[in-house]
Amino acid sequence: MSENKEIKPINIEIQVDEVTAQGQYVNLVVATHSSSEFLLDFIFIPPGQLKARVRSRVLLAPEHAKRLLMLLNENLHNYERRFGEIKLPELGFGPPVMPPKVVQ
Repeated sequence: MSENKEIKPINIEIQVDEVTAQGQYVNLVVATHSSSEFLLDFIFIPPGQLKARVRSRVLLAPEHAKRLLMLLNENLHNYERRFGEIKLPELGFGPPVMPPKVVQ
């Protein structure tokens, strides 16, 4: 016998300090995964440079990675509906770039 329980919304207060609220600009994301987690490195590569630093590293459970994908898909759809299609330029500058080597 199944019970119809009313689902009540939960209000979560999310706080952010001033430094984190400033954010970090990145222009590259490298994603890797194992059977139990996804690792996202958010990187800024200055123009004309061949060295870059990881600005932030985020580890996610596979379920949260899938939720992130769904969230980004929904937000991109809403963005394009409001502002128009995002066109991706071809990255035809110079020779192919090998995957970055992470130095710790």
